[in-house]
Amino acid sequence: MKAIAERSDILPQLAEVFRAHGYEGATLALIGEATSLGKGSLYHFFPGGKSQMAAEVLAEIDRWFEDNIFTPLQAADDPARAVAEMVEAVDRYFRSGQRVCLVGVIALGAARDSFATQVRDYFSRWQTALTAALKRLGLGAAAARRRAEAALLSIQGALVLARAMDDPKVFSRAMADLKKQLLAA
Repeated sequence: MKAIAERSDILPQLAEVFRAHGYEGATLALIGEATSLGKGSLYHFFPGGKSQMAAEVLAEIDRWFEDNIFTPLQAADDPARAVAEMVEAVDRYFRSGQRVCLVGVIALGAARDSFATQVRDYFSRWQTALTAALKRLGLGAAAARRRAEAALLSIQGALVLARAMDDPKVFSRAMADLKKQLLAA
């Protein structure tokens, strides 16, 4: 493990602890084990405790999606290519369905209200960006919004089903179908 010099070095390990155990189940002992840091060091990096850790992990996820999903969908000259690349990026990010959506985990947990704004913004911004790309592909505003919403439902549902069935092929098939559905005339 590389030396931890700043908070950003810890975020990937924190994200995996929250993915595996949820916010509620992510104890400081589990976090310490994953990061190889004691409580004192954890509080040095995150004086706000577990809540700050989760907020910063969610912010890091948001930055990734902003750079790799939201902005490309809204700014690409070729919206069809941007939509196709979104599906491919989603497949990579969620490791073909083997990585759960941490934002979804938080949304479903008891801590949802503590992070409601971040959770809502993540899904809203994704739907808005995808809707914009679909409108540029020629769909009307209402149809584009419904198709974007259906896409998010498909992604989240595929993540759950792939995990429940312990079969990443479920997610891969869903992403292939999703690409066709999104790009259908």
